[in-house]
Amino acid sequence: MPVNKGYSRGWKHGKERGKETLVTCTFCGRKVPKYKTFSVVRGFRITDPLLKEEIGGQKGRGRPISLMSSKMYACPACARHRHIVRRKKR
Repeated sequence: MPVNKGYSRGWKHGKERGKETLVTCTFCGRKVPKYKTFSVVRGFRITDPLLKEEIGGQKGRGRPISLMSSKMYACPACARHRHIVRRKKR
């Protein structure tokens, strides 16, 4: 699900933070400092009511059941390309 929040090209942190940890972009494989990346949580959800009753019983009646979720990191270029983040309109 795309997040339509704007971003700016400037990052506000000083040298006192030390070396930033490098994270691999999930989409292109580029190594980027973690503070520059955009995190995306993707998962697998079951919304079919008949299948939910077989798996979960009566407890999660109104809500979809989440089976798995993973946190992925996107570099700024991939985030723009995949519409995870959009530029601020001036």
